Amino acid sequence: MRNFLSDKIVQIEPSGIRKFFDIVSEMKDAISLGVGEPDFDTPWHIREEGIYSLEKGKTFYTSNAGLKELRVEICNYLNRRCQVTYDYQKEILITVGGSEAIDVALRAVLNPGDEVLIPQPSFVSYLPCTILAGGEPVIIELKEEDEFRLTRQQLLDAITPKTKVLFLPFPNNPTGAIMRKQDLEAIVDVIIEKDLLVISDEIYSELSYAKPHITIASFPGMKERTILINGFSKSYAMTGWRLGYAAGPKEILSQMLKIHQFAIMCAPTTSQYAAVSALRNGDSDVDQMREAYNQRRRYMVHTLREMGLECFEPFGAFYIFPSIKKFGMSSEQFASKLLEEEKVAVVPGTAFGACGEGFLRISYAYSLEDLKKALERIRHFVERLEEKNKN
Repeated sequence: MRNFLSDKIVQIEPSGIRKFFDIVSEMKDAISLGVGEPDFDTPWHIREEGIYSLEKGKTFYTSNAGLKELRVEICNYLNRRCQVTYDYQKEILITVGGSEAIDVALRAVLNPGDEVLIPQPSFVSYLPCTILAGGEPVIIELKEEDEFRLTRQQLLDAITPKTKVLFLPFPNNPTGAIMRKQDLEAIVDVIIEKDLLVISDEIYSELSYAKPHITIASFPGMKERTILINGFSKSYAMTGWRLGYAAGPKEILSQMLKIHQFAIMCAPTTSQYAAVSALRNGDSDVDQMREAYNQRRRYMVHTLREMGLECFEPFGAFYIFPSIKKFGMSSEQFASKLLEEEKVAVVPGTAFGACGEGFLRISYAYSLEDLKKALERIRHFVERLEEKNKN
């Protein structure tokens, strides 16, 4: 059978996140803090709109680019939330989740050998999708001392004559890091001077706790060189609806549309009708969920530090990224032993790049009750490790 398989595919490793998820699904009384999925139900008015569309028989294909009403609402949303104006007819593409948007964007812009700058730790799909699109991934190792932000000097040091694309993964999965206005200002002139295209993954844009999220597309000269990717999974608790979108220059979006129409045809119709209601009527839902996550975030930071685990304070997404370097164990070893001994699943930092070694990704997209139970088990585990190290 090996002769029938693509060498490129065989060489790509499966997601390190799913490994622990699959194990915990078979383990009785286990608590998983590993999956980045909101624990909230999709708000009722969104579900109701999806149900109503089915009852009315709205089950046909939409246009390849997506339902007109939805594209209009996305433009309205980006204008009021991000202060960026887009043309719904030519600059918006509805996709099957943000993940499809990432894949299609890369395939539309890369030629063989083009270099793609990928700040890590970051979402697991960027690197394999770059390889599948024929690009050359170039890793920028984000530093804990910089709170895992991308610095101007790191960007300058990574650029070569072959560099074409920069991923900007903020708010960040897995670290929870954000890029402040001054951080973005520091890299904008470099991006323009070096003529780079930015793929800005803003799927966690509504989950920013210090200040409202700022998109790099809003800076002068950046809209025309940015593919902004977002979706409904995290902000509106719509993971299973599988709906995302890309906004960007019409010249690029038209090529992305060709790939999308041949591979997908269109995003799920029911999900698109539901998403219209999310954008029109969902601001208060987002506010309520953000406040709940913020409460959990503060609790997590305080409790992990109290038990002696170092962690910088994350101001975005719903993850915390504590260091376990002092225990002299790899991230994989720590996570495996924690799961085996205390039945708590977290994700090794290395699932998000080699520079994640020595860290864990812990999601707080779970109820406070579950978080308290899990953290108490983690405390017991840490206390045993510290006692063992003393001896």
